[in-house]
Amino acid sequence: MQKTLLGAGGLALSLLASGVMAQSLTQAQIDQLGTSLTPVGAEKAGNAAGTIPEWTGGLPTNAGKPLGDNFYENPLAGQQAEFVINAQNYQQYKDNLTPGQVAMFERYPETFRMPVFKTERTVGYPQEVYDQVKQTAGQAKLVNGGDGISNFSHGTFAFPIPQSGVEVIWNHNTRYRLNVQRLYMQAIPQTNGSYTLIKLEEEVGYPNRMSDVDASTMPNTLLFFKQRVNAPARLAGNVLLVHDTLDQLKEPRMAWVYNAGQRRVRRAPQVAYDGPGTASDGMRTSDNFAMYNGAPDRYNWKLVGKKEIYVPYNSGKLTERGAQYSDVLQAGHINPDYTRFELHRVWEVQGNVKEGQRHIYAQRNFFVDEDSWMINLADHYDGRGTLWRVGEGHIGFNYANQIPGYSIETLYDLLAGRYIALGMFTEESYAPNFDYEPNYNQFTPAALRASGIR
Repeated sequence: MQKTLLGAGGLALSLLASGVMAQSLTQAQIDQLGTSLTPVGAEKAGNAAGTIPEWTGGLPTNAGKPLGDNFYENPLAGQQAEFVINAQNYQQYKDNLTPGQVAMFERYPETFRMPVFKTERTVGYPQEVYDQVKQTAGQAKLVNGGDGISNFSHGTFAFPIPQSGVEVIWNHNTRYRLNVQRLYMQAIPQTNGSYTLIKLEEEVGYPNRMSDVDASTMPNTLLFFKQRVNAPARLAGNVLLVHDTLDQLKEPRMAWVYNAGQRRVRRAPQVAYDGPGTASDGMRTSDNFAMYNGAPDRYNWKLVGKKEIYVPYNSGKLTERGAQYSDVLQAGHINPDYTRFELHRVWEVQGNVKEGQRHIYAQRNFFVDEDSWMINLADHYDGRGTLWRVGEGHIGFNYANQIPGYSIETLYDLLAGRYIALGMFTEESYAPNFDYEPNYNQFTPAALRASGIR
């Protein structure tokens, strides 16, 4: 099977590999959206082998039954795996695996496996998203060498036909999202499998989706984010607030933390890049959250090309109400009985730290799903060039709200034998609430103290 495919729009592979900033899109390229390409820029056709089907619009909004409290039926629950990749046979599938996946088979030969299911291209978006992408395609401009974007206030999928690695990164950062309020768990299983559950509460608002915000007055604002720790008791009441921007060199990310023990609000410039993630025991960086977030300015990004990879996808079993965290979390990695892998086309983007910059990850390779523009897999290398941490974003699709998301995010430390898992909500009182209507006052530093009362 061909390892690397030509990118959308007939671009030469040499251009993709170079990472050179290309010219604006032509009208002929834009006209491919909704014809040979999906409305958000994926290849509409299936592959030659027939193992990746044609995109036909994704799951309908009534694909399953509502189960209450924002939980929904898994419409793919009855399917069985077609085969399983394990340490004994992974060599025969190596062309469709990432270096990180190969490393996981070699690190955990007795327990790590990948059940592979029929590929289902379930992701679809509201018509308003398709209309906006078609209207704005070619308008967004890279500024500061790609470290920010302009001419793209409050849109989605800034570069549906990407011509450089950083444009793919911006598609991930500007992907379609909704205001959300959610409860979820984070855990850091040790080498023996023991862990403590950390309960987090999160609220996210987008200026163009907030009734009391005039989005036109803050064109560079991407989102407002608030995260509170509810358990364990030693951490409960600590709150993080972030205002994120599109061009963080023009207007840096603003972050504040409320420390419940000190009862004090303070600025938090460390909540960016390789600053430690919330209650992560050093197991993830701030920019590991949602697989990757924030300003891309510390890396040179190269668009390697498009590949067919077995990725964690349609991970509905990880979102089924009542699924026990103790069954999902185990030593080394999450329980493969709860995972589902499918063959999908992904964009590979490689980031290398720029000269004069620093980050604990000297190199990062992201594998980005073409249908959702979400990072599916991520390989992180240390300064010696050693593959260090392997990230998995198990994509699930909320068909009722027409929005994909991560059923769980995992980041495996190959050297320490530990990992972090976050995003689990199946034992909580409700699943993520996308009907949430926040107001701006909830995302001000003055609101932090009230949010953090134990």
